[in-house]
Amino acid sequence: MKALYFSLMLAALLAGCGQAQKTTPVEAPTGSATPPPVPGPDLVSLADTNVARLLPAYARAYPASEVILHTRLGKMRIRLYDDTPIHKANFLLLARKGVFDETVFNRVVKGFAVQGGRSDHRTIRIADYHLPPEISPRHFHKRGALGMARYDDEKNPGKLSSNTDFYLVQGEKLTPYQARAMAGRPLMPEQLRTYQTVGGVPSLDGQYTVFGEVVEGLDVIDKIAAEPVDNTKWPKQDVDIKMEVVAVKK
Repeated sequence: MKALYFSLMLAALLAGCGQAQKTTPVEAPTGSATPPPVPGPDLVSLADTNVARLLPAYARAYPASEVILHTRLGKMRIRLYDDTPIHKANFLLLARKGVFDETVFNRVVKGFAVQGGRSDHRTIRIADYHLPPEISPRHFHKRGALGMARYDDEKNPGKLSSNTDFYLVQGEKLTPYQARAMAGRPLMPEQLRTYQTVGGVPSLDGQYTVFGEVVEGLDVIDKIAAEPVDNTKWPKQDVDIKMEVVAVKK
């Protein structure tokens, strides 16, 4: 039941765009020079109809496979999967353009996941586009998995992902019986082993696109999940996000 509850909360979050935001707009230092534009598609021009064409082309032109997510509680190194090219490219583009740097972890459910990427006070203009699903059985909701939130099936039968709302799985260790019961379907042997030894949230498999995983700093997820939250699951003290794209080694 807890996993289903969290799954619904992930979906419902996208419908809650009007909730009060607690972050402070980022302001450029007085007298600072205007930085050069960041290469890539104009965020205002992106739409459901063109992201599948524009985003992978951008990633090929400006390749990278890892980001470092900095918080006051520590940092996480996240590897992005090559076989989810649209989600990977979108994440890299928004990271490089500073979109995530104006957001916080705004939904924390201990034992399940921590979610960020939302801001109602963003200074960077961005269209309200969605990403086509890139759901694969190879990428499931183990501890440390990076996924993209979305509306529920009734509003979104195509399982289109949000453009900015991402989450990192915390989960818990489960026996094979518990994992199967939570998933409500058969699981592959690798999934059963991983859920038993590492942990995760199998009820989310096949419902949301997983496009990366934390490879260093898993304990930071636990620290964020342990933060006191208000009645909307928002941390009482903001956990700000700073995203750094790791340069490709030549």
